[in-house]
Amino acid sequence: MPEETTRRPTIAVLGLGEAGSAIAGDLAAAGAVVRGYDPAVPAPEHIVGAGGEAEAADGADLVLSVNSAHDAVGALRAGVAGVRAGAVWADLNTASPGLKRSLDGIARAHGVRFADVAIMAPVPGRGLRTPMLASGDGAAEVAAVLTPLGADVEVLPDGPGAAAARKLLRSVFFKGLAAAVVESLEAARSAGCEGWLRDDITAELTRASAGTVDRLVTGTHRHSVRRAAEMAAAADMLADLGVPPLMASASRDLLERLSAEAAVRFDQTDPGTLGDPSARSDAPGLR
Repeated sequence: MPEETTRRPTIAVLGLGEAGSAIAGDLAAAGAVVRGYDPAVPAPEHIVGAGGEAEAADGADLVLSVNSAHDAVGALRAGVAGVRAGAVWADLNTASPGLKRSLDGIARAHGVRFADVAIMAPVPGRGLRTPMLASGDGAAEVAAVLTPLGADVEVLPDGPGAAAARKLLRSVFFKGLAAAVVESLEAARSAGCEGWLRDDITAELTRASAGTVDRLVTGTHRHSVRRAAEMAAAADMLADLGVPPLMASASRDLLERLSAEAAVRFDQTDPGTLGDPSARSDAPGLR
């Protein structure tokens, strides 16, 4: 009996920048036939170069658009005519859920299944093994094609935009945290105590536990009045140090909004405390 051979999947990668080239290289190393196109970057030797998006997509089982949110619509419009019946167009660009739904609409109008794929960690050093979330009609097919090649794809039971939403919600935390650390260390450098603050931040992050999020949320709401005043003072100090207080001012504004909303709720439930901030649990000085 002749040995059964497994058909090598053909995958098109549109966009051969840092992320696209790393993913394409891993796909080729794992045995896939990779067709690539990038108007600014020539395809490396292990990838079959194409003269455009439609040519790259021609005959592919899966098309991975890894260029940019700005170019995502143009790439889809230029390449959708080359997508064969049954193949999936997967958009891996970081974009809003609304844009992902718009891309899905364009794909559907051409009879092409679409997948919203969110890359959930930096690609350099991980390549194809970077964790991904996928949603939309083509999500299961993306996982079916990429997982045997070494990818880590979690399929969400939701429509296009769901994967993008989770990525961006996570970005609010991670990028916001990073920005706060950068701003605070810049101010500490100007104040002459950067080393002390760096050690303090490291200690706080090291002590984080499963209960940290609950404590942060509860404390922020409970002490929003006092903390708003504290962050107003912090923003003034940063300005005096010559550091634009972008994160400090944003924190002050959020805390002021929370304290105003809490005041309205409290006064509505107990009209006898109108105008009496000392009756509120988040009054200055109370912890």
